[in-house]
Amino acid sequence: MYGIAIRATRSEYGIAEDAGTERISIDMKTASIVSLVLLAGLFALAQHLRAVGAPASALGAYPDPVGTLRFSLFAVPAPQEPISQDWCKNLPRPEYKSLERVLPNEPWFEVYKVAPGVFAIYEPHQAEEVISYLIVGTKQALLFDTGMGIANIRKVVTQLTSRPVVVLNSHTHNDHVGGNSLFTFIFGMDTAFTRANAKGSRDDAQEELAPGMICGNLPKGFDPKTYVTKPWRVSLFVKNGFKINLGGRTLEIISTPGHTPDAICLIDRANGLLFTGDTYYPAPIWLYRPETNLDAYVASVRWLADLAPQVKLVLGAHNVPVADPSVLPRLVTAIESVRAGNVEAKPLEGGKASYTTDGITFLLKAQPAVVK
Repeated sequence: MYGIAIRATRSEYGIAEDAGTERISIDMKTASIVSLVLLAGLFALAQHLRAVGAPASALGAYPDPVGTLRFSLFAVPAPQEPISQDWCKNLPRPEYKSLERVLPNEPWFEVYKVAPGVFAIYEPHQAEEVISYLIVGTKQALLFDTGMGIANIRKVVTQLTSRPVVVLNSHTHNDHVGGNSLFTFIFGMDTAFTRANAKGSRDDAQEELAPGMICGNLPKGFDPKTYVTKPWRVSLFVKNGFKINLGGRTLEIISTPGHTPDAICLIDRANGLLFTGDTYYPAPIWLYRPETNLDAYVASVRWLADLAPQVKLVLGAHNVPVADPSVLPRLVTAIESVRAGNVEAKPLEGGKASYTTDGITFLLKAQPAVVK
């Protein structure tokens, strides 16, 4: 198969929503014809080069034992179409004006104190606009996600706390585990999806640098050609209900599969804080990828809605770090309305559609199944 990649971003408007990467295949008959034409052209060119005395190394050709020529054909990736940079025009987002910024000279990350002992580490220069959270106790700290891995998040963390740090990921998509390899202690959900993603990836990382995905300058010394999500090792597998005592603060894992099989939220019950990862954030919510399970997602957000009376602040993983807990029951109503076919679809490229109701947008495969 030959393919081209289409990439869009996590924005509020139209096709600029983060539609991920969709592969469009050319049928094998067409591919075979194209290959034959290319081979014929290369053979004719090689014959010409031999006639004029060109060296056998020309065009990567070399004589084989019977005096004929072989060619090494390399697939050259098609250039990706530039995406809309409307997301970049929205920056800085007005919601950040009310938050306390710390480490103001940090060039790649923007760091905000969103609650006592809680720091949102925001990456506004890349289209995912991912947000990781450092949660500090009296004995240790927990880093909920490690971002893109474009800049060194560990250097930021060590400026915010001198306490030992354990990493826990809201899920293991590449934009949330990019800095995992910089840390020694990593907790992970016991799923096949987690184990597969812990092996790292080059392709997923490279897609994050596609045309239009960067706003402003990349960090000094960063080499886009070598950018990968590096492998990392889970120190301890955890499960739903697992509690992490940071000293004076306890965090509890809530398994919320749907967006991915290993998606989780964290709740700090004593302080009324709910960290929702990609289960909720104030931008189009991805629910279209192969690993997404819509039934599981609905069950998960219903569970979160039941927690709303205990929550003072909802902290999502993209775009803006703070939301009112009243969004949790609205989230349930919104996704149930979409699945019941009561929300008009806005068609997008790649067989996707966006559905917006009550200020909440979901990005799904076109024509989602109706819940009966």
